[in-house]
Amino acid sequence: MRYCDFPGSCVPEGERVASPLSGPISRRVGQTGMAVYPIALDGSVFGWATDAKETADVLDLFYAAGGDLISTAAHYAGGRSEIMIGSWLARHPNRDRLVIATKVGKHPDALGLSAKSIRRGVDASLERLRLDRIDLLGLDGEDPATPIEESLTAATELIAAGKVGHISATGFGPEALREAVKTARRLEIPGIVVILPEYNLLERREYERDLAPIAVAADLGVLARTPLANGYLRGDFRSRHDKPASPIFQGALKYVNRRGAAVLGVLDEIAGEVGQHVGRVALAWLLTRPGVAAPVVRVPSARALADLLPGASLELTPDQIDRLDRATDS
Repeated sequence: MRYCDFPGSCVPEGERVASPLSGPISRRVGQTGMAVYPIALDGSVFGWATDAKETADVLDLFYAAGGDLISTAAHYAGGRSEIMIGSWLARHPNRDRLVIATKVGKHPDALGLSAKSIRRGVDASLERLRLDRIDLLGLDGEDPATPIEESLTAATELIAAGKVGHISATGFGPEALREAVKTARRLEIPGIVVILPEYNLLERREYERDLAPIAVAADLGVLARTPLANGYLRGDFRSRHDKPASPIFQGALKYVNRRGAAVLGVLDEIAGEVGQHVGRVALAWLLTRPGVAAPVVRVPSARALADLLPGASLELTPDQIDRLDRATDS
């Protein structure tokens, strides 16, 4: 894990301090004090779309490229995602270079965000991951049956116990997120400092309209999930006859329509201008968005990851960014 060494040493999200030729730089994650590689790894496919060897190959490449933030959840593949990550971590002693993020609330053995469920979920995740601390603990979805005060207090106790570093939220609507931020301030306890919204060129409105104002005002770090629209923005699915080779791309087919084709057309133009794959351009666009620390990519193989990693250091011109903005405003 990399931290900012002194005040001001971390650049604001969306800003870079190096040219593409010097390689990717670390990006500030809200107010956590952490700085991470510009692309994070989504572990949701581990254990169902990728087997143990494929998972290890992906993790090996990510680590070798300088990647550090690995995101998973207790319920992914019934816990097998965490188990596979834990097995890989056991073979890599340089644990402090990594940021391990997982989420609780949806595993059948620890459903919801009650204090009891959070404690049980964290202990089970730590065992599966073979760790003594989770760097970023996610509250996975709103829990109407549990006051947010109870959830945040339980997470605070886990931070005090050294089992958790920071708190994140996934699947929180604007009202729930706003209430969580206000509650933490009122109680003067650690609160949600990172959110993981679905955000990409084809899914902008919900985040930009509802969540971004809260994230910017509260200095929340943003890790963008589904950054390639379930694989559609890789450019591999141009018609309904293009069948996904992996089940993780099945959701891409819903974007095979006139709007999706128009967006791919602009991506194709810009990809030609910069000599890069369209998926890399889509990731580079996300890295220009205020608050976004990193897109969280899910891939079925190390080769697919290698195709995307150059997007971490690709810089777009203001004109290229504007063209993508205009193509996807609707």
